[in-house]
Amino acid sequence: MSSQTTATVRMFGTLQVLRKNRGLTSVAEVSIPSCGCAASVLARELDLPVENIEAVLVNQQAYCLDHCILPGDKVAFVPKGTFCPTRHLV
Repeated sequence: MSSQTTATVRMFGTLQVLRKNRGLTSVAEVSIPSCGCAASVLARELDLPVENIEAVLVNQQAYCLDHCILPGDKVAFVPKGTFCPTRHLV
């Protein structure tokens, strides 16, 4: 059983710029419930515009925003307009 309670989250492209303009870093350690949470919920908690997210990468695999993020995951939010071979997922 893992004692990990956070996920590492990275923001790219325009999402990174948005965070920088708010005085925030583009990488965050975020508390995640042991049962997990949807990537869309995590994006909203980080105050990211969900409508501008193309895909979420979780442990280097592309998923839709309804994918469940678990403690210990490495997450990256990719904005729309960024080349992403997973456009059909969203």
